[in-house]
Amino acid sequence: MKLTLGFSPCPNDTYIFDAIVNGRIDTEGLEFDYFLADVEELNRKAFTSEVDITKISCHAYAYVAADYLILDTGGALGFGNGPLLICKNPVEPDKLKDVRIAIPGKYTTANLLFSIAWPEALNKTEYLFSDIEEVLLREEADAGLIIHETRFTYQRKGLYKIADMGEFWEKLTGLPIPLGSIVIHRRIPEDIAIKFNRILRRSIEYAGENALASYDFVASNAREMESTVMNSHIELFVNQFSISLGTEGKRAIKELFRISHEKGITPALPGRIFLT
Repeated sequence: MKLTLGFSPCPNDTYIFDAIVNGRIDTEGLEFDYFLADVEELNRKAFTSEVDITKISCHAYAYVAADYLILDTGGALGFGNGPLLICKNPVEPDKLKDVRIAIPGKYTTANLLFSIAWPEALNKTEYLFSDIEEVLLREEADAGLIIHETRFTYQRKGLYKIADMGEFWEKLTGLPIPLGSIVIHRRIPEDIAIKFNRILRRSIEYAGENALASYDFVASNAREMESTVMNSHIELFVNQFSISLGTEGKRAIKELFRISHEKGITPALPGRIFLT
């Protein structure tokens, strides 16, 4: 069976999918037509059910829950790895409602967390996540939400942190921050979905046991080619929740949607959202 598969060029995604798409492990008869895209593009493709299996922002899942289930494996959750709100010139947190804010996409979890924390800050413009540092340096925006590897590079460019959205979330809930998930379309038979979840876990375990195997694939797709940045990115975003959401990971995702729905940001979800 051939399935369409989408994930981002970010090091954590290429790291976990390398063994699958480059034939390093047994895929149990499944074949994949895969592509790489920015997470907001992946979100939008999920809105139209174009892809069988895809990485999406947890925020975006609220709008595709009727069509997709969240896999137990491959998620981006954790502690200390949330989006950062940064600036070039000082901006006080209580003044954010009055300034121009660059966001990495309307449906990113970064924007959802920011909307929960500062619901009155509405002057937002969408940019490709990797462009936000330069947008701030050019003073096209006064503050910006950064995600992925840019959290490792902003300080060397003379930019400053206003707030850590991960710290905000952890203080609010005591739970890991749910950033992204791997989802599978409900049209895929359940036995195939469970098989893919098993294969993806095997792919992550292979990457962990064969440290250099994925390096070329990760490096060839990384927006930040410096190896120390790639390694830091993988270490931060690939963790025990990537192997399995577990009870705590699932609770974090449910809590994100409970809070955002309560605040009128996201719609209600169907009764079942997890594959297993």
